[in-house]
Parts: sequence; C-alpha cells; structure tokens
Amino acid sequence: MVHKDPIPGTATFADLEELGDVRAEIIHGAIVHKGSPGPRHSMSQGAVVQFTRRRYHRRPGGRWPGGWWIGTEVDVEYALHEICCHDVAGWRRDRLPELPKERPIRIRPDWVCEILSPKSEKRDLVDKMRILREAGVRHYWILNPVSKVLVVHSLEVNGYLVALTAASGETVRAEPLHEVDLPVGVLFGDEDEEE
Repeated sequence: MVHKDPIPGTATFADLEELGDVRAEIIHGAIVHKGSPGPRHSMSQGAVVQFTRRRYHRRPGGRWPGGWWIGTEVDVEYALHEICCHDVAGWRRDRLPELPKERPIRIRPDWVCEILSPKSEKRDLVDKMRILREAGVRHYWILNPVSKVLVVHSLEVNGYLVALTAASGETVRAEPLHEVDLPVGVLFGDEDEEE
C-alpha cells in the first residue's frame, strides 16, 4: 500500500492508521510525529503511571482513593483534525463507568499529564494546551524532567490558571489527584515511592 500524505490541515485518524505502528498525533490537522522518549522522559512517564495507577486506577474505596481510569500513550480525538497521544491521561469512573474499547477515545479526559522534551515543548505548552482548553479538560499537568518541576493547570472561565508549581524535594497535593500526598521527587527518580 502506498501512503499518500493528506492535504495539510486535513489529516484525520484514518491517516494515522495508514501510517501503521508509528508514534504520531494530529495537531491542527497536521500529522506530527512524536519522537522516541529519552531516558528522563521515559522514567518520569513511568513514575507518573506507577504513582497514579496504584492509588487511583481502581474502584473507589479501600486503602487508596480509586475512582479513575489511568492510561498512557492514549489517543484522544477532540475534534476531527485534533488527535492527541497523551503521555498519561485519566478519566473519572463516575463519569466514564466503562473504559472505551475503540481507538481513538472520543471522550475527553478529566486529567492529562505531559512530560516535556525539547522537541515537544511548544506542542505541549501551546498547541495541546489550547486544544485541551477548548475541549474542557479540567486539569493539565506539565512535568519538566530537566528542571524537575511539576506545573499543575486548572481550567477556569478564562482559560488555564497555574494552580500549583512544585519542585523535586517538595510534597504536594495536586488537583485533581489531591487525596494523597505526592512527593514530587518521586516523579523524577529523586525519591523512592513509599509503600
């Protein structure tokens, strides 16, 4: 099969499927390839997933809060020409009782976390932030594994506001996963996760 590039600004999920097993997303109708994650990016992504899944990716009740579906590298279609492949995303189970089986997911997440890398910085801080704001994603976390900083954005009437900034060495309660203390250094490999 010969791959034919879509007209700029008109790419859809069908165009991504045609590429096969390639890490890519569609931003403003253009196919944007996601590079392979570097060691810091990969380690931080794994740490976020480990921390959140253990405590939140379960039914509510018990020792941990639960009540969420947490996924990594999830394709979410916000509009026909806006499909993001998020580093980590979460949906509240009270809003989404069953995890969709189709790809891409067409139900907006309640929380998204992106890990910055030099090649994705503009996409994560400008393009995706606009897409998520327009879609009504309530919480958007940005992790910077180089400076070891977590920035938590909360959607308000006029757009995203910075609700919290924290660095490795601090312990915070970060919306929307605020029921459990989060030692920020865990996200960057500076601290071990407590049992």
